[in-house]
Amino acid sequence: MTTMRTRRLIALLAAIVPAVMPAALVAQPRPTRPNVVLIITDDMGWADLGSYGAPDVKTPNIDRLARQGVRFTDFYANAVLCSPTRAGLITGRYQQRYGVEMALSAPGEVPGERGLSAAPTSLPRLLKTAGYATALVGKWHLGFTPETSPGAHGFDWFWGLKGGYHDYWQHTDSRGALDLWENEEPARDSGYTTDLITSKAIGWIGRHARAPFFIDVAFNAPHWPYQRPDVPSVAGKNARPLGPADSATSTRADYVSMVERIDRGVGEIVAALEQHGLTRNTLVIFTNDNGGEWLSNNAPLFNRKWTVWEGGIRVPAIMRWPGRIPAGRVTGQVGITMDLTATVLAATSSLVPADAHPEGVNLLPHVEGRAPVSERTLFWRTNVGNRTMKAVRQGDYKLVVDANQLLLFNVRRDPGERTDLAKSETPRVRTLRQLIMAWEADVDAEAKRRR
Repeated sequence: MTTMRTRRLIALLAAIVPAVMPAALVAQPRPTRPNVVLIITDDMGWADLGSYGAPDVKTPNIDRLARQGVRFTDFYANAVLCSPTRAGLITGRYQQRYGVEMALSAPGEVPGERGLSAAPTSLPRLLKTAGYATALVGKWHLGFTPETSPGAHGFDWFWGLKGGYHDYWQHTDSRGALDLWENEEPARDSGYTTDLITSKAIGWIGRHARAPFFIDVAFNAPHWPYQRPDVPSVAGKNARPLGPADSATSTRADYVSMVERIDRGVGEIVAALEQHGLTRNTLVIFTNDNGGEWLSNNAPLFNRKWTVWEGGIRVPAIMRWPGRIPAGRVTGQVGITMDLTATVLAATSSLVPADAHPEGVNLLPHVEGRAPVSERTLFWRTNVGNRTMKAVRQGDYKLVVDANQLLLFNVRRDPGERTDLAKSETPRVRTLRQLIMAWEADVDAEAKRRR
């Protein structure tokens, strides 16, 4: 009898103890690791989104992301061109260290820079090691060989173009060769590239919705050729030339239609996250790879892609993570593409080995409201023809070295870089120039060791 009563008492206690124990003592479910959707556009102007003041472009879906998260006013691309910025993202470091400073040429064209060599510390590789499924859908532009392919860098799946641009309908490059791939095999999908990128991204998210994932959605739009999504081209008949000269036969309306199709795709991707119940557990990042070109609007910034002036390097950036990032924030925190690398790795609790030497900064403490705006010192360098351009931003001041000209601006007050302060701020010019020289010596020495 005693044994029976004892068993009943034990069963009763087992049933009621969890209800009366302090919450801290009850086993809690482990928080789910967040997903990351990184959306990157190509050659979009700083002012070509409604949330950045566009008067003639309707981007309700991207603007909604800005309202639901944080929008940066002083965010920069790592470089003035596609390939080097993407190298900065993949490595989390200045791309000059890897010898990727210009856009890679397509196979058969005039030899350009080599592709980005794969490393165990690349962003997708570290995420993969941390247990994440990884995908790149869209533009790669960091190498054409298997050794420099997305797969070699740690992406589980790749669908898109390896070059810098192609015909949006025929998917052919400047030589007329097909540039559309699924991993290392030619892809034969038909349709407008922007729509295909959206569709492929949504499909992949659906297949990986039950485990943590990272997807880089790299739209090649609105890079030229300026082909509208509602006017299919026919090879040899309606296709426009693939090159900068295309701008002479295109209009701002063509460009606007391309941006608005990206926005529609962003809306569909965000809707897919909602459909799978992933909204609150997904960090969505939107940005661009360099300043706008040709038909874009960079106002009030000066100049455009290819240059280290603000119009060539300052880009839109938005982050949304419901429950983690307060909605409706606008920040003047200075950031750069490789900060996104550090931020993604921090958000996913990925282990970063010491030999990775990351140079980006985790922006989560700031965008979550846990840390104030911090001063940054950032560098840029490019070669335009035979002319080298360099720049450094430290705090609110930016030194531009254009050939032999030294120009100083307070880009917080003067984002259009109209008032040169070099003559009245000689000591600051000297200090900033010394910083550039030291940075160049450092990155060039490392690049030399890698050769």
